[in-house]
Amino acid sequence: MIKKNLQTATVGGGCFWCTEAVFEEVKGVEKVVSGYTGGDAPGRPTYREICSGLSGFVEVVKVTFDANVISYEDILIIFMTTHDPTSLNKQGADRGTQYRSVIYYHNEKQKEMAEIVFNELKPHYDNPIVTELSAAPIFYDAEKEHQDFYKNNPDYGYCSFVIDPKLAKLRQLHADKLKTLKH
Repeated sequence: MIKKNLQTATVGGGCFWCTEAVFEEVKGVEKVVSGYTGGDAPGRPTYREICSGLSGFVEVVKVTFDANVISYEDILIIFMTTHDPTSLNKQGADRGTQYRSVIYYHNEKQKEMAEIVFNELKPHYDNPIVTELSAAPIFYDAEKEHQDFYKNNPDYGYCSFVIDPKLAKLRQLHADKLKTLKH
């Protein structure tokens, strides 16, 4: 048996419920944790503080993936094509700096790969990519009710109107990268 090559990607593309739901379906993804990072307010942030837009924190997901199954490049391409990386501080109706598009890299190789992906994808968008690229700061897990939100609340209105279309886009663009769904 081949030993797993577990790596971490941290990205934010609007509401973390959406980004988490997307990566839960990707082959090679071992774990997805919704959380907060990138702020400078003191102490452990809360969802309420994040929603104010004043904390500097952003809603992100920490994706643990097996690089023997899926590459960091593919993780980034999936991320960049399942949200709008040209929209500054908003995704759909979610507005504020807490919803900014961001890639937090964990080492120089990840930073370099993100720059390559930006350049590869740039010609496919009418507007400039505004996704922030920064070194990964301290990550705080979001509260329990925000973990596996889509899986636990599939009939919630936000899930139907916002997450379902993102998942449809994922399935259309990246069908070859998805886990086999169990019936």
